[in-house]
Amino acid sequence: MTAAFSVSDYLRDHIRTVPDWPAPGVQFRDITPLLQNPRVFRVLIDAFVHRYMAPELRPDVVAGLDARGFILGSVVAYELNVGFVPIRKKGKLPFKTVEETYELEYGSATVELHTDAVHAGQRVLLIDDLIATGGTMMAGWRLLEKLGATVTEGAAIVDLPELGGSARLQTAGLPLFTLVEFDGH
Repeated sequence: MTAAFSVSDYLRDHIRTVPDWPAPGVQFRDITPLLQNPRVFRVLIDAFVHRYMAPELRPDVVAGLDARGFILGSVVAYELNVGFVPIRKKGKLPFKTVEETYELEYGSATVELHTDAVHAGQRVLLIDDLIATGGTMMAGWRLLEKLGATVTEGAAIVDLPELGGSARLQTAGLPLFTLVEFDGH
């Protein structure tokens, strides 16, 4: 008899932890092994696609946060047969943009979105690789709402709940879906 397959456990087994990077005490969760193995990458993408094929969760467009959200979001959008919208770091988009600045542990950062990227009333899935403090996803959510879209859910591979980002986003009203949780940071 075989044990039941757990997508979460399978993906967790393929996430590399790099201690003390980029700073001492940080346990960096590296998703690149998920992307390198075609079987693991398919399991990862299928987990998102199968969820968002459901009519009540199906988006009109997928928005991916710079930069690893581009990898996930574009493939998920392709598989769902919907458009993809990149939310970029400031200064990377060539057309007229709206921007949102958010706080980091040491300083701040700004993300931008083309003003014609989404339209009022569109249902948007906002996707990234990881939720830590939640600042990037919160900024992306605000940008999409500035343009009148509705973010139906925020999605990520990894949640680091001890850093408070997922709780912060949910308290603000954003439903979240993550595949793997890691204690610590």
